[in-house]
Amino acid sequence: MRLSAPGNGSHFTAGSPITVIAEASDRDGSIGKIEFFRDALSLGSVSNAPYQLVWSNPGTGDYQLTAVATDDRGARTTSAPIEVNVTAAATDSTAPSIPDGLVVTSRSPDSIALQWNAAHDNPGGSGVVAYLLCRDGRQIATVAATRFTDNGLQAATGYRYALSARDKAGNTSAVSAAISAHTLAEDNGGEPVAPIEPGDPGNSGDPGAPAASGKRVIGYFTQWGIYGRNYRVKNIDSSGSAARLTHINYAFGNVRNNRCEVGITQAADPASGAGGDAYADYTRSVGANESVSGVADQWNQPLRGNWNQLKQLKAKYPQLKTLISLGGWTWSRGFSSAARPENRQAFVASCIDAYIKGNLPFTDNAGGKGVAAGVFDGIDIDWEYPAACGLACGTSADRDNFTALLAEFRRQLDAVRPGLLLTVAVGAGIDKIRPTDPAAYHRYLDFINVMTYDFHGAWAGTTNHHSALFHSPADPSTGDAALYNGNDTIEAYLQRGVPAAKLNLGVGFYGRGWTGVARTNNGLYQSGRPAAGKYEAGIEDWKVLKNLGWPVHTDPLAQATWLYDGNTFWSVDTPEMLGRKMAYIKAQGLGGAFFWEFSGDDAQGTLVNSIGNGLK
Repeated sequence: MRLSAPGNGSHFTAGSPITVIAEASDRDGSIGKIEFFRDALSLGSVSNAPYQLVWSNPGTGDYQLTAVATDDRGARTTSAPIEVNVTAAATDSTAPSIPDGLVVTSRSPDSIALQWNAAHDNPGGSGVVAYLLCRDGRQIATVAATRFTDNGLQAATGYRYALSARDKAGNTSAVSAAISAHTLAEDNGGEPVAPIEPGDPGNSGDPGAPAASGKRVIGYFTQWGIYGRNYRVKNIDSSGSAARLTHINYAFGNVRNNRCEVGITQAADPASGAGGDAYADYTRSVGANESVSGVADQWNQPLRGNWNQLKQLKAKYPQLKTLISLGGWTWSRGFSSAARPENRQAFVASCIDAYIKGNLPFTDNAGGKGVAAGVFDGIDIDWEYPAACGLACGTSADRDNFTALLAEFRRQLDAVRPGLLLTVAVGAGIDKIRPTDPAAYHRYLDFINVMTYDFHGAWAGTTNHHSALFHSPADPSTGDAALYNGNDTIEAYLQRGVPAAKLNLGVGFYGRGWTGVARTNNGLYQSGRPAAGKYEAGIEDWKVLKNLGWPVHTDPLAQATWLYDGNTFWSVDTPEMLGRKMAYIKAQGLGGAFFWEFSGDDAQGTLVNSIGNGLK
């Protein structure tokens, strides 16, 4: 009789079953049973061929295995022993690297082909054996190769793909950065045509469409910038910025007493929400030297000021669309009441009457019926923040009222003229996103400006990046603040069903600063107090910071830059960092970028050019 235990020679791993096989025959009778022994302990017996037994859970150690055969007459024969060595299983608890390089290699109306770079396991690890591919957050395939074709898809539809790697020990890597991909559409003849994002007016001829580059470039012009900052609409032209732009948002219109309040000249009162500047908007006479057209306003023409200059700029740059931004930090407190069911319809009608139909209160020999028609191509809602706290805190009812308010704006705008734009500026912190319903409200919008800046500032006593693109493991922030970065913000909206092409990434043309900062880590994540700024402590325009000549430091994980002179720390985006952010926008299939605000740039429009060049 011969005994064997097929496997890795005589070496086995604890917990892995060992199959023991006996080869036996009886010349003058038959085998009644074969009993298997580990040392002197019986493992069990087998009465019929094939004579094999599974030792299901061996422990570590050196063992001697034997088998005893008994024939039909009771005669017994014992096999020669075999030695086996059982050792502890090698421990591999380290996940493989995250697979990178995920790209689309081809598309059709019903399929998307993907390819990626191989992941790597840790030295001495069990090896990468599979990739887990996810579409729109759900796993759809497990493959061994580094390519996959996703079939059976809907035509002209956007999808999101990401993947992770798994090793033989079952360790799975983190999920890769997601990419967006669209199936092709079919024209009437059945030939593929360029895709159109569902629910997004991103096709030529629509006023919400991106520029020829395929991406939007949107800048905020501030009503008050004409004063201390001395930034006029003409500067958008003279700096070369206008040719790079697709849209301008005019900040801000006041929301008060359940109306769009227009025609008032009164200093803004953060405590009550009162305020307005009709003088800057449409009654100030603009001289020839600061006029886009080079022609001075007449003292009694019905439309003067910034709004007339915007009309002139649009005439010179026909690709430009302008929107009135309602609310902002100071003037958002009225939204919660205005959005209620009993106030909603009349509130929206008042906004459209003033900003779209152009019916302005008559004051200082300006205004009147229809005089501002054509200034604005749509309305931007900058409610800071629905169901969360800005300067004032909202209520839980804001969640549904915000969506319903946007639906009402969409209905009334379309009734005036299809193609009028409706957009929003939305909070970037997860604590601002969670209380709202992006999956419901995005369908009413042409695009969404995500305010991916002001994540950190001198209101906190620790230096940090105010507009990081990614999370850094070194960031000491905890809780929701650990997600204060551009990528996590964008992913939060994507995971809630917002199409990537509707999302615009926000950048700031200013820095956030601290002083009295220790030299450790070049000032990053150190305590400090607000640095001096021209208009406000802890904040300064990029055009000022660029002339300091201080060393520029880059966080390669967070993708963020800062200036530091050994005492004062400024978190600010450089032109080079803006280039990296524009590459991110293209890689993620986002709609474009927007910035706050023009006057932070230099006279040559360096930052606007960085955005425009980066999105080509």
